[in-house]
Amino acid sequence: MSIEPRRWIIAITGASGSIYGVTLIHYLLRNHYTVHLIITDAGWRVLHDELGWNASKRNETMQEQFGEHESNFIYHPIQDIGASIASGSYRVDGMVIVPCSMGSLAAIAHGLSNNLLQRAADVMLKEGRKLIIIPRETPLSAIHLENMLKLARLGVKIAPAMPAFYHKPVNIEDIVQFMVGKTLDSMGIDNQVYSRWGADNEGSTKNT
Repeated sequence: MSIEPRRWIIAITGASGSIYGVTLIHYLLRNHYTVHLIITDAGWRVLHDELGWNASKRNETMQEQFGEHESNFIYHPIQDIGASIASGSYRVDGMVIVPCSMGSLAAIAHGLSNNLLQRAADVMLKEGRKLIIIPRETPLSAIHLENMLKLARLGVKIAPAMPAFYHKPVNIEDIVQFMVGKTLDSMGIDNQVYSRWGADNEGSTKNT
């Protein structure tokens, strides 16, 4: 009987919406998953602009944000192509790129491996593992759409950052939780993070 690794690669790129990725990471760590984190240089810029993270002291910032989970959290510099997750022999459940810029999406669609994020995504494709992309851009050009279609045909789950409003969100957290819950659904992880359509007596920010 095979044992699930309970390891996920999470990547944050330079698209707006870095809070989605950070919230997902905290959920996984609280629920005892191992998280391998990759952040692009542009992703660090967005984390600074949107969340106030110190992008000039990256290791110290990782310790501040996730230090309490050091036993199941690994941060990989973007150029560390010798990292464990660069090899298909290192088993993980899958990879989520959240949010995903159109530049990173295009690189993956065309098989580039110029950094660890691109290589890790390429490994997911060649090994037949889950690759989930949360693109965040508007409007979308024909190039963007063609790249998404190419990846979707290869089995990549494309889940754009398009929150619903049927649950009557009252704050930004409700909107973020909806997208994080939908992402967890795509990962195959049972959760009660958001209010599901047709469910009775479920709040929009119920965490487990």
